Amino acid sequence: MSDAIKHECGIALIRLRKPVQYYIDTYGTAAFAANRLYVLMQKQLNRGQDGAGVANIKIDTPPGTRYISRYRSVEPSAVNDIFDKINRKYKKAKKLGGKKALSNGDWLKEHVAFSGEVWLGHLRYGTHGENSIETCHPFLKQNNWRSRNLVMAGNFNMTNNEELFGRLVELGQHPKEKTDTVTVMEKIGHFLDEENQRIFDQFKEDYSNEELTHIIEDKLDVGRILRRSCRDFDGGYAMAGLIGNGAAFVVRDPSGIRPAFFYADEEVVVVASEKPAIKSAFNIDFKAIKEIKPGHAIVINKDGSYAEEEILPAREKKSCSFERIYFSRGTDPGIYQERKNLGKALIPQILKAIDFDLKNTVFSYIPNTAETAFLGMIEGLDEYLVAKRKEVLLDGKPHVGDLDELLSFRPRVEKLVSKDVKLRTFITSDQDRDSMVASVYDTTYEVIRPGIDTLVVIDDSIVRGTTLEKSILTTLDRLNPKRIVIVSSAPQIRYPDCYGIDMSRMKEFVAFRAAIALLKDRKMDHLLDQIYEQCLAQPIQGENFVKQVYAAFSEEEISNKIAEIVTTPEIGAEVKVIFQTVDNLHKCIPNHAGDWYFTGDYPTTGGTRVVNKAFVNYMEGKTVRSY
Repeated sequence: MSDAIKHECGIALIRLRKPVQYYIDTYGTAAFAANRLYVLMQKQLNRGQDGAGVANIKIDTPPGTRYISRYRSVEPSAVNDIFDKINRKYKKAKKLGGKKALSNGDWLKEHVAFSGEVWLGHLRYGTHGENSIETCHPFLKQNNWRSRNLVMAGNFNMTNNEELFGRLVELGQHPKEKTDTVTVMEKIGHFLDEENQRIFDQFKEDYSNEELTHIIEDKLDVGRILRRSCRDFDGGYAMAGLIGNGAAFVVRDPSGIRPAFFYADEEVVVVASEKPAIKSAFNIDFKAIKEIKPGHAIVINKDGSYAEEEILPAREKKSCSFERIYFSRGTDPGIYQERKNLGKALIPQILKAIDFDLKNTVFSYIPNTAETAFLGMIEGLDEYLVAKRKEVLLDGKPHVGDLDELLSFRPRVEKLVSKDVKLRTFITSDQDRDSMVASVYDTTYEVIRPGIDTLVVIDDSIVRGTTLEKSILTTLDRLNPKRIVIVSSAPQIRYPDCYGIDMSRMKEFVAFRAAIALLKDRKMDHLLDQIYEQCLAQPIQGENFVKQVYAAFSEEEISNKIAEIVTTPEIGAEVKVIFQTVDNLHKCIPNHAGDWYFTGDYPTTGGTRVVNKAFVNYMEGKTVRSY
């Protein structure tokens, strides 16, 4: 993706199902779980580069001993920073207890932090607000009753955070912040407290308080807690939690917007945001890794037993297609093939844009996430050429030209664009900033015939168009091509996302700016005031009124206007911009139908509310988030 946008967060949970000593004896290390959590998190670094955190819980520790450990970091290499600190704990233990210390599971649990059975890791990509330790997951809600402690981390955004905050206030609480992370945790924490109280009241006549503590820990109904907590949530979420007694859970939203996968055997239960991470950490077959069903939770009890429980009735599955196009690692076999299919599906549009002149066209990609779509595009071109050769050879007519050339011709492929530096613009003028942005990308010279060749360059998506305008087109134009065709393997991004991605301000979308420009060109901009009044009249729910902004124009008209917007006066080549169609998107990614940023069809009422609010903010000149 040429336009930098914030990604999704990543979660990683490991529950050891056997005593710590088992893993020391079987795998020869006291750090079995720590090592595998490290791999789970490293393999999901694509999901979070603002910070990271790890929490660990020891089960059945005696009173007076610490049983919850947590490290968080916002260092540039946050995951390494955290695990370096954990590793130092083990090195210190070896000095304290001697050579045999790390071979004794009971001694480790008594003397060493991060030696427990339950682990939770989080990788943060902040969608708004400051980047500090305080904003890093996991979050901790503490209590002197072990079974009332709650550790939480997640990949989520709630569209109804104000409503959730109000519910907490109605309960008599006084939340310290209005962030959805805090409100979600306090809500689950509230029902965790109530579950503790329910079991206490049920057995208090027959047992002492000390006995009741153990009864509560054994009988906690985590599914019941989640069912009561999540019924008011509106958003996309995969939320992981550890309870102080050693129980754990990962719950997924009813539309399956945010991803979550799990693997379980007699030794471990593992949950992560992406399948390849689990595959790498535990060296298992992809087929053994299951997807948590929408509206369900993996609930792991104190004794290590687990089940996938329904928490909320599942809705139509609308898992985020952007995960498949861009966010998730392309090493997942399904995602890899889908990205290739997206590139292949663009062939008819590309051939039309280059007037079918393959001989004078060079194909490339914008690094590096578009590489797989590029491979699919080239594969599609090869299939097209095979079909054309058959057509020529079977038509029964004399062949014009060289038969060897006909049979040996291949698309011209070059690596034209390289991301040369990580730009850091601190104190600089706008003019100087534009100059620096133009230097982020470098190009390969002397492979393009000036004034003759057309360049076709594929990107996986185009959000704002600013990198195209300020950098990529300028860089490519230095090669003096006849024409530059920018191809997006994703459709036009027209609407905000409110379920995790930092795409919430309408004016930042180049497709929206193009539609506004077309309305003004055709003297139709009075429509904007009408839409504004409709959005104000139905702020709570209803239809997506912003669809009317695009209704009068074809996809091609908007694409052509985008090409105008991103083409500065200095560009000498003709510029075209091509986008994937929504129909092809669904054909290429048939099992992940979340497409609201392309179509405006939101899976929850909160999403529709957000898009209308985003338009109101645009009309009022506000640059704040719309949720």
